[in-house]
Amino acid sequence: MEAFYTVQGEGLYAGQAAYFIRLGGCDVGCTWCDVKESWDAAAHPLVEVEAIVAEARKHPARIAVVTGGEPLMHDLGPLTAALRAAGFRTHIETSGTSPLSGDWHHICFSPKKFKAPVPGFHLHAHELKVIVFNKHDLQWADGHAAQVDPGCVCFLQPEWDKRDAITPLIVEKVKAEPRWRISLQTHKYLNIP
Repeated sequence: MEAFYTVQGEGLYAGQAAYFIRLGGCDVGCTWCDVKESWDAAAHPLVEVEAIVAEARKHPARIAVVTGGEPLMHDLGPLTAALRAAGFRTHIETSGTSPLSGDWHHICFSPKKFKAPVPGFHLHAHELKVIVFNKHDLQWADGHAAQVDPGCVCFLQPEWDKRDAITPLIVEKVKAEPRWRISLQTHKYLNIP
């Protein structure tokens, strides 16, 4: 769908320069999605892997973040192989609703209530990021945290439009249960992509 060079705004790598590769296609359908134009894969032209990597190489950072939509709707083996061969760390942001493909340095797993992840996907996660839209999502998040490996870093992130109401709840949750950390969409505060 698009690719751009920016600063990672969320999660464990927030604040680091990265090249984002946003793939078209999503079958999850989050009501609060801020890139709904990514959902229809057919609306976006196919781009050769070599062309994607060539554009990424034009920038100095060597973190490539593959996102969507839902990127795992595609076979990502050829893309990650080419990125790794070009010296990139490969990161993915996924809801885990399709089987894992590709060779990843970092997997950010962000489960959604709208479609369940494939069984066992939790064990692939290096980072669990739960978007909190309402108070009940905090308990829902605990169910996912119970399924990831102990080394997985767990984040709670307020949904952007509800951040004023939700952030205080997240702060109290993190204080009570230090396994959790807070993730904010810093790129939105900075007004960058």
